[in-house]
Amino acid sequence: MDDGRREDPGNRLGSWKGLVPLGVAATAALLIGGGVDMVHRHQRAADEEHEAKPAAKAEKTGPEFIVGVTQKGASLLVRNVRTGANVGLPVAAPQGRRFHRVAALKDGSYILATPGPRDVTFQRLRLDDGRPKDLKPLPNAIVPGVSTVWSDLAVTPDGAQLAYVTYKGASARVEVVTPETGVHKVWTTRLRARVGSLSWSGTTLSFVWSPVGTGKHQVRTIDTSGAAGDLKSSKAVMPLPKGSFNAVMSRDGTSLIAAIAKSSEVTLQTFTVQGTPAKTLWTLKVKGAPTGLDIAHNGRDVIVTAGDLYAQGVPTVPAGDLADAAW
Repeated sequence: MDDGRREDPGNRLGSWKGLVPLGVAATAALLIGGGVDMVHRHQRAADEEHEAKPAAKAEKTGPEFIVGVTQKGASLLVRNVRTGANVGLPVAAPQGRRFHRVAALKDGSYILATPGPRDVTFQRLRLDDGRPKDLKPLPNAIVPGVSTVWSDLAVTPDGAQLAYVTYKGASARVEVVTPETGVHKVWTTRLRARVGSLSWSGTTLSFVWSPVGTGKHQVRTIDTSGAAGDLKSSKAVMPLPKGSFNAVMSRDGTSLIAAIAKSSEVTLQTFTVQGTPAKTLWTLKVKGAPTGLDIAHNGRDVIVTAGDLYAQGVPTVPAGDLADAAW
């Protein structure tokens, strides 16, 4: 494995829309029977349009809030995605610890890594209409070791498993924990490399492997249902293209999404799991170099950290004061 992060509601159809086809149908029935079929077709089309518009609106409506960790990890805050304004008061880190990484769950809650001097614990944050409601520890989820600036976190959408990376020198240790039971699985390596951009698809954990001093970045995967051991057992998927340092796997495991930087722009590009370019999702001008890439808790929207936070269809979210963010 030596070869290779981070709308306004649409206008509702008025009741007159439903009345027009009915009136036309009544008139057409007096004129010619065949006209009724035509009117019924128009009525069905209108009904389908009425149903499709709310569905389309729902597809475009992403998460309303992001949870961010402040630069020194002393607190977390909630920020409105569309206005960029903070919601509620900042939440202080537990005594003797700091916030480091944050990941979103599909139910709208968040898991936060809280490193201490000798281990990493985890907290679950719940919101109430965007305001922090409660922050409670996951008592069975404890990762031994020292967290570094390169340490990364990923949690399955249901919160059943979390993965966290610690380091001994420049060698990574990937620890997968089941918070409910405290069961651990560990993958280690003696090779000097950064392990980042973690993401889950079922029991498959993907990550970007970046050997120290090579400038190369490769997507690899671990089948966490199998035996733990050496990171050599991970599977090579694809090398990242030039300008890309972050990639995540889609929730269904059928594709990869990479953030590719060029000049002052970032392009989100999908690839097949064989590494073939598939589709360009979007290109946006950004403030800085991409440092993070995450899928939102709805499983669809993708957020890029590049100085500020960027996603398709929403304004740029100010994030110069944040070390990590999730939505």
